[in-house]
Amino acid sequence: MGRDLSALFDPVSVAVVGASDDPAKYGHAIAAQAVRADGRRPVHLVNRRGGTVLGRTAAPSLSALGEPVDLAVVSVPAAGFEDAVDEALRCGARAIVAITAGFAETGEAGRLRQRAVAERVRAAGAVMVGPNCLGIADNTTDLFLASDTFTPGGIALLSQSGNLALELQLRFRPHHLGFSRFVSLGNQADVTLVDLLADCARHEGTRAIAVYAEDFGDGRAFAEAAADAGKPVVLLTAGRGDASARSAQSHTGALTTSADVVTAACRDAGVELVATPRELTVAVAASIGGRRAAGRRVAVLTDGGGHGVVAADAVEAAGLSVPELHEPTRQKLRDALWEQSAVANPVDLAGMGEQDPGSYAETVAALQAAEEADAVLMTGYFGGYAAAGGGLGGGGAVLATGEQEAARLIAERHRATAKPLVVQSMYPDSPSCRTLAAAGIPVFAATEDAALALAATAPGAPDTGVTPLPRPAPPLTETGYLETRRALEEAGLAFPAAREIHDEAELLSAAAEFHGPYVLKALHLLHKSDAGGVALGLAGPAELLAAFREMHARLGAPSYSVEAMADLTDGIELIVGVNRDPRFGPVAMVGLGGILAEALRDVAFTLAPVPADRAATLLRGLRTATLLDGVRGKPPVDVNAAAKAIERITAFAAAHPEIAELEVNPLLVRPDGVLALDSRAVLA
Repeated sequence: MGRDLSALFDPVSVAVVGASDDPAKYGHAIAAQAVRADGRRPVHLVNRRGGTVLGRTAAPSLSALGEPVDLAVVSVPAAGFEDAVDEALRCGARAIVAITAGFAETGEAGRLRQRAVAERVRAAGAVMVGPNCLGIADNTTDLFLASDTFTPGGIALLSQSGNLALELQLRFRPHHLGFSRFVSLGNQADVTLVDLLADCARHEGTRAIAVYAEDFGDGRAFAEAAADAGKPVVLLTAGRGDASARSAQSHTGALTTSADVVTAACRDAGVELVATPRELTVAVAASIGGRRAAGRRVAVLTDGGGHGVVAADAVEAAGLSVPELHEPTRQKLRDALWEQSAVANPVDLAGMGEQDPGSYAETVAALQAAEEADAVLMTGYFGGYAAAGGGLGGGGAVLATGEQEAARLIAERHRATAKPLVVQSMYPDSPSCRTLAAAGIPVFAATEDAALALAATAPGAPDTGVTPLPRPAPPLTETGYLETRRALEEAGLAFPAAREIHDEAELLSAAAEFHGPYVLKALHLLHKSDAGGVALGLAGPAELLAAFREMHARLGAPSYSVEAMADLTDGIELIVGVNRDPRFGPVAMVGLGGILAEALRDVAFTLAPVPADRAATLLRGLRTATLLDGVRGKPPVDVNAAAKAIERITAFAAAHPEIAELEVNPLLVRPDGVLALDSRAVLA
């Protein structure tokens, strides 16, 4: 069930420690918001000087109140923070909202202070948000402990930025979206993003969860919680570029994570990942209605050819399709429209809207009923008639009335269908468009936003969830080439025959144990090929000996590996790697391998371990996936065997937390199975 945060969101009583009459102090803003809900629960104001604050008697300390306090907001200078927290705990506080800054974001000394306070809070059985946060709000319980007022609604916002929360409030408003909860994450010394995400998932008043995060804390736990949320989760993250990472570090002492890892975790967990507040708004507006498209086919309706062409391009750029409509649908449209209208897709009213605004509603209904369309995008002038009112001449009022009636019909029918409908309008604030938005139909001014909203409702790759980590295996103490290879062989991965040799006598003895052609590798080199430490296709013992003498004279390696040369005919070389991310744990990379792996960068990422079915999906999603099925007369390779090998490699890496990096490259996939031709591991 996760941590009990009931005292945080619905406390019995509240005290604001550091409440002030000085508008320049944050304790003033928090106190002014807190007293708005004085009728819901007792709200106490505490100022060390006593007196009055906001015209109310202020206690000089929490102890002076003479009664327990369930939740304490602490907004005092950093020097007095620990004393204020300790007093709150003595007074029975089950929750603390720590506004005070000056901790982990300032360096190691601040981090140690922060950790000590968090330990005392947990030891007392309490919870703490922050420090270095901007407060919390819960509109469903009339809890207002942030400096700003948030419009009520169904979105829980968990954010490491107060300003972004204010921007989102402005962007949400035209879409009739508001907030169930707002939490400023701060430094997450005790209550974490994962704790809050899990609690919001259980919260009946929350329909979707929006997150702005610079530091995920336990990234894997975040992905697991998001996958289990049962509600849409939209993530805006930062710090993936050098400059933004520096900013995040100075802002909250955050440790940022690479874009590849975050993208993989979000895809696995079914989280909608966005890059800007505008995109977050689009994704939330699309997801809050609960409509999901059955496929990725979009019918576009326009009242102007230009808007239709632009919209069709935007839809396809968003990864969706605009298929031609079937003849029965076209005939239904011909019956409803006039001769000039285009009915192929995009459907263009071509002036019919001015003849009869009701044609918008009839056309939308026909497209929503079309089995060949999974979603509908209406784009162009709709909304303009009502916006202009009587400004269109004598018939302006008639057109405005007709358009508003069409909007009412579209909204009414929308409530009865599960098929997504998104609108782009030149007049998104018009009365007609407001009618649509009030019915839960997303309305946007920008065509690209409408297309992205449809993409957010469309099915993507199946949500795979996050595969649990295996139990740790006995740790490896040696990760040389041969030690790593032997460990992977024990895990079920096949390699060609190999022998370690140190001199010419051992080399010739090894050559007698298996037939050529041979491979010679210099050991204890990280990138053997780059250093000229690999010789391939040595036909017999004489060529093997000559290659050894040349390589040893040049490199002087302490030992070498003599291996059977694999048959590369009809094979495809893959790369499989696992890196241990400090936030998300083991992360797998799968792609086209061999010596061109870094140049081509045709790779996919996912959290490890990777089940075989997931591995097969990743392989099929590569740009070069057609190679797997055979090209230019070559036979297809055994993708199932490759997927099982990926499962073994990633499960092995996930079970060995002492390994920072593991790589098998190349993993040769042939029509008859797989062979690992090289591997390396690096201890943490």
